[in-house]
Amino acid sequence: MSAAPPSLTARDNPKLGICMMIVSTMLFSVLWSLVKILSTRYPIDEVTFFRSALAFIPIGVIVATNGGLALLRTRRLSGHIWRSVLGVTAMIMGFLSYHLMPLADAVALSFTSPLLVTALSVPLLGEKVGIHRWSAVVVGFLGVLLIVNPGGAMLNLGALTALGAAVATAFVMVTIRQLNKTENPITIVFYFTLFSSIFTALPLPFIWVSPTWQDWGLLIVMGVTGGIGQYFMTRAFGLAKAAVVSPFSYIGLLWAALFGWVIWNDIPETHVFAGSAVVVASGLYILYREVRKDHDRTAPDAR
Repeated sequence: MSAAPPSLTARDNPKLGICMMIVSTMLFSVLWSLVKILSTRYPIDEVTFFRSALAFIPIGVIVATNGGLALLRTRRLSGHIWRSVLGVTAMIMGFLSYHLMPLADAVALSFTSPLLVTALSVPLLGEKVGIHRWSAVVVGFLGVLLIVNPGGAMLNLGALTALGAAVATAFVMVTIRQLNKTENPITIVFYFTLFSSIFTALPLPFIWVSPTWQDWGLLIVMGVTGGIGQYFMTRAFGLAKAAVVSPFSYIGLLWAALFGWVIWNDIPETHVFAGSAVVVASGLYILYREVRKDHDRTAPDAR
């Protein structure tokens, strides 16, 4: 009997999935900061292209060291294309929001997507979400509202763009979970990198701005961190249910606030710290519920 695909050999490991999601948030925060810097000098689509194309550096190494070309075989090419369309849409809208708003505000608005994922995982993935996890995710969403302190001033192009990116990201997360049922995570990341590079390359002849030598270094770092972060995020969704790992993406709020302070001297206000504490606490509570459920399932009969 043939061995199961690598993506299927370490499933249902919520702890490892959560750890991978946390690492991905740090890498993506570096990416977000570089995008905000570079988008002041280059068109958003060009920045998105470099983020995708240069991600082939780490992705190529990962493919070569984990099975080579055999990983690229797929019977779900249409699924990879659809995932890439959604991913490119989310990236462009998200990158634009980083350009239009303070980084912490844009990232905070983007983190409405885990709540949407929880709702979508029921009809699209057939997952069962109990009242405890529903409550924790809703509390996390309220924490996001506390961070952004919404009011009339928030209803601008930047906020609407960030919310649009959140919707697209939610569908991306659900699609990744569906692909993970049969596809290796490395395969998913490779095809996303390939198709997103192709899609974002199409308008380049009309908008191209030649990067400086200094910016080439920033572009390379952006692509490498994006590629590695994408793999970690994809792997996280292969190891645990979407409703379990998604809330831990909230930790990216803390990284965004830190980078915003260090790079742009954008010091978060008290409500940002309070809201961040709420969303992290909600994620930790979901971890507690998941660990307790696993313990109850595997505990010997005490009768």
